[in-house]
Amino acid sequence: MGDNVERRYKKRKNIKVKSLVITVIITSLLFGIGYYLYLSYQNIEIKESDYISEKVTLSTPSLSTVENEKQKNENVADIIEKVTKSVCGISKFKSSESTILSTAKENELGVGTGIILSSNGYILSNSHVTGEKYSTCYVTIEDRNTYRGTVVWSDSELDLSITKIATKDLPYVTLGKSSKARVGETVYAIGNPIGYEFRRTVTSGIISAINRTIKIEEEEKNFYMSDLIQTDATINPGNSGGPLIYSSGEVIGVNSVKITSAEGIGFAVPIDVVKPIIESFINSGHFEEATLGIYAYDYYVAQSLKVGKQFPRGIYISQVISNSTSERSGLKKGDIITKIDEKSVQTINEIKQYIYSKKPNDKVTLEIMRNNKLKEIEVVLEKK
Repeated sequence: MGDNVERRYKKRKNIKVKSLVITVIITSLLFGIGYYLYLSYQNIEIKESDYISEKVTLSTPSLSTVENEKQKNENVADIIEKVTKSVCGISKFKSSESTILSTAKENELGVGTGIILSSNGYILSNSHVTGEKYSTCYVTIEDRNTYRGTVVWSDSELDLSITKIATKDLPYVTLGKSSKARVGETVYAIGNPIGYEFRRTVTSGIISAINRTIKIEEEEKNFYMSDLIQTDATINPGNSGGPLIYSSGEVIGVNSVKITSAEGIGFAVPIDVVKPIIESFINSGHFEEATLGIYAYDYYVAQSLKVGKQFPRGIYISQVISNSTSERSGLKKGDIITKIDEKSVQTINEIKQYIYSKKPNDKVTLEIMRNNKLKEIEVVLEKK
């Protein structure tokens, strides 16, 4: 039995010795491998061509976007502020209690807005604001001075007028091109809603539509305004005659009417139609208005009134004035004007704009469609 105990003791001792030897060997190997790797790393030669160094810039897009948007808004605000200096108040009465507390109706007061066109006092507005040609109105400019104005031109069908006041060195607007207006573009309306107490109120929106035709019912009479710019920028009665502008500050329309039965629907007369008249007054101080001597409708109005036959393009002549040069030239009711001096026309405003650029006694050639056949007729323009 003593021999067995001794054998077991020797066996356990041998196992411990073997374990110790194995541990020493493994430790020595690991040390050797680590030392070898260290020496190898020390001998590695690093060249610039072995790697590419890139500079990484940490940015904050949201902050940058906010700053850019802020700068953009500040620029637009500066431009609008400049334009508002060229916006004035107009009243048919020298002194009117046109405040938000007034019980008088806006149209009774004749309070509205005007656009300064030149440094020497030509003012563009609506004819329903200023009155007809040769009538008197009162214009209040930025410095709160009020001037007696004389209406030197007016067109009730366009609802536009030009008034002259005796002053100088006025700030004036820049006119844009309404023919380039596109649906979806941002616009701003400036005017005096309610009265001069809320002068130069600015509202914003987009161009909702172009070439709109609307029916106006006034004093038991119906008439149509065509080729209008529709916008959802808020337009109140006192805004009438004020400018509709781009963010660049260019005027593309004159705010005219608002449909009171619906929200967000306002209209402006495109500025292009009146440009020839403005240029004539500014350059020469007067304007001689020529006329074709006809009454006509564009396609949309003609279809609404159900007059004449269906026609794909042009202007429908509803009446030729008796003893006019147009009648003597052979124009007839029912003729469709498709061109004037080789210029295609689709709206009444296009014809008006072209005729406004002419003078009485100038000749124009009309291409008309009669009985589905094209024909040319030369007409001498008359003085209106």
